[in-house]
Amino acid sequence: MKQNQNKTAVSGKTQDRTVIFEQMPIPKAVMTLSIPTIVSSLVMVIYNLADTYFVGMVNEPVQNAAVALAAPVLLAFNAVNNLFGVGTSSMMSRALGRKDYDTVYRSSVFGFYCSLLCGVLFSVLYTVFQVPLLALLGADATTVGATGEYLKWTVTCGAAPAILNVVMAYLVRAEGSSLHASIGTMSGCLLNIILDPIFILPWGFGMGAAGAGLATFLSNCVACLYFFVLLFVRKNNTYVCIRPSLFRFRRAIVLGVCGVGIPASIQNLLNVTGMTVLNNFTSSYGSDVVAAMGIAQKINMVPMYVAMGISQGIMPLISYNYASGNTDRMKKTVLFAGKASVGFLLVMAGIYYIFAGGLISLFMKNGSVVSYGTPFLRGMCFALPFMCLDFLAVGVFQACGMGTKALIFAILRKIVLEIPALYLLNGLFPIYGLAYAQPLAEFVLAVAAIWNLVRIFRELGKKKQVGE
Repeated sequence: MKQNQNKTAVSGKTQDRTVIFEQMPIPKAVMTLSIPTIVSSLVMVIYNLADTYFVGMVNEPVQNAAVALAAPVLLAFNAVNNLFGVGTSSMMSRALGRKDYDTVYRSSVFGFYCSLLCGVLFSVLYTVFQVPLLALLGADATTVGATGEYLKWTVTCGAAPAILNVVMAYLVRAEGSSLHASIGTMSGCLLNIILDPIFILPWGFGMGAAGAGLATFLSNCVACLYFFVLLFVRKNNTYVCIRPSLFRFRRAIVLGVCGVGIPASIQNLLNVTGMTVLNNFTSSYGSDVVAAMGIAQKINMVPMYVAMGISQGIMPLISYNYASGNTDRMKKTVLFAGKASVGFLLVMAGIYYIFAGGLISLFMKNGSVVSYGTPFLRGMCFALPFMCLDFLAVGVFQACGMGTKALIFAILRKIVLEIPALYLLNGLFPIYGLAYAQPLAEFVLAVAAIWNLVRIFRELGKKKQVGE
């Protein structure tokens, strides 16, 4: 009797998911999966901007510099998020496309407990090696105190919940529940925005950058709580499982998750490396330049996260149709998403270029910071239309289990293109040349992205013809 009930539950869940993955019109399917992801991404950007905005209200460049200098460490969380978030969600969606439900369950368990362990290890390692790490980040005698206090809450105390809430969002999104994944993420972000002024500003606790870190820690804990409650309520109607009894190091699951996750993780570690190099360049020019670059980067994240939201939102749709052999639907999904992304980011790049000075001044009323930040933002906005094509191509690689291609793109972006460009452009155009390294790298990658996507669809088309 119990077995029949389980089969019925699986059948019901399968029918719900296939409506989005197999039957829904492409524009509607892309919007259904992407809009909640985009909204949660934008809320996440707003909460990142909230840290910068409220710390900026203290009007001490050292406090803003601390948040900017700490950014590479928080970005390093994405290495774990991508290893067990992107890797596991790709594995789950492809298994759903093959109707291999046991692999879906066991993959989610594997991703959850591995990410939890990594979060704990992150906290321990940072705490032990805090002093040399702060020096490596570019913190000097002026900024080391504020940077250390911010990282105490976000990393020593907060690494595990910060990683878990993102990974769990990926797991929930993998089965098509993009809305719930986004609600979980947004719950923490919105709470962070509410808590920031209370902990940061003088009328509250007056903790400055440390207060921003404490607000982030508490908010990530609340986001994790949402996902735990969601899984408990939907325990009979979800493929996401966190039962310890199902945790096993099965070769197929480990290879499937790591085959996509490790290249995605390395990609983020390279992003951390690139940001650390950039911070070391800017810190040599003083805290005003560091603060200006940090503010410009945060503002530039708004459209960037929209592009990321689209590429991440459609990943389950691409994975499912790739595994089930529906190449035509997969291709139409990528084309629609690409057109939408490029059109939006072209408009945003124009807005940023025209209103760069006003946007920077919203975050700090400091003439020196605004004068540096305006050309920084104008330079970086040129990368936006090209960046979305890169994100889309990497999303397709990850969705299809093509981890090697994603890794090659990551190495091209940072090691081959962006980091050498930082040295070259800073030498040719001190300070201001730093803002143009990313646009140069993204332009080259956009050309490579288009070429690779065309090649992939041609190969899939040939395989389909042979199979028929």
